Amino acid sequence: MTNLNMAINPIKLTSLAGAAGCAAKLGAGDLSAIAFPLGKLFDTATHPNLMVGLAEPDDAAVYKLNDTQAVISTTDFFPPVVDDPYWFGAIAAANAMSDVYAMGGEVLMAINLCAFPASLDLAVLGEILRGGAEKVQEAGAVIAGGHTIMDEEPKYGLAVTGMVHPDRVLTKGGAQAGDALILTKPLGAGVITTALKQGKAHEAHVENAMKIMATLNREAARIAQQIGVHAMTDVTGYSLLGHGREMAKLSGMNLHIKTDELHWMDGVWEYAEQGIFPGGMGRNRSFYGKWAQFADEIDEKTCKLLFDPQTSGGLLMAVAYDQADMLLQTLIQQGIDGQRIGEVAEGEGLIIVE
Repeated sequence: MTNLNMAINPIKLTSLAGAAGCAAKLGAGDLSAIAFPLGKLFDTATHPNLMVGLAEPDDAAVYKLNDTQAVISTTDFFPPVVDDPYWFGAIAAANAMSDVYAMGGEVLMAINLCAFPASLDLAVLGEILRGGAEKVQEAGAVIAGGHTIMDEEPKYGLAVTGMVHPDRVLTKGGAQAGDALILTKPLGAGVITTALKQGKAHEAHVENAMKIMATLNREAARIAQQIGVHAMTDVTGYSLLGHGREMAKLSGMNLHIKTDELHWMDGVWEYAEQGIFPGGMGRNRSFYGKWAQFADEIDEKTCKLLFDPQTSGGLLMAVAYDQADMLLQTLIQQGIDGQRIGEVAEGEGLIIVE
């Protein structure tokens, strides 16, 4: 990947964004109120081939074509999360494709979605699209088209089509009591990118975060299918606890998260000490906090970090206890930062933070 520095991009892309990356997502509470009535119109009872739709908050739609093929459809786009246009494109593309991997599938093709200010050099747009295209190529898929509009705030992402066997669809619901919880990327992207937007981030911390966010979840998803996990989701804008709550709710279980097992991006705690958190953290905490229970020793900074909105985060997997070591070993052998972060227990959809 290349860095254009300021030669082509004299304006910091993040300065044009009201919020960075997935922190720009509409709050989960507002979104659920809008989406729920639509889910009632298009449910699996009236559309039997619709395996996963709006009725429950999963990562992508899944539509059964026949006994061996189901199509996965998803989309994701956001304002600049970093200043380098190439890396912005690569990260946005990795993030959009992650929803297909979270369902256990493979990406077939993608369509560019782009908003771009008329005041910016078109060479910047070219680099954003190049970053996205090369990431899609890395995924073994193709860019097959796209749509652009003019907008004062640049935005980029993909509409993605994938494929999976109908019997191998992985959803958020399915976690079982006794399962181990595995996470495949370190946390803290929201804090790092907010520090960048405020001009307070160290270059080394930003570079490390960019590499993590641009890493595809493709191999991790393949390993999950190989081992046979019970449930899976990717951790993005609604935070570890938000997406964990969705898994807990849809599985009818409680998730126990052990904070001393979590991995964090370089620099996260330094910026948290300075009180640097994205606005999405507060929205996540306001909505999902009612289902989270914290041990007395969990301090305020840790609590906030657990609600930090991630961009292109890792996969959260629930796997049988006796398969957890094999899953972790296989992930690590492939260079994936696998972490055993807790367990699943009988319950009613709560997140217990210890």
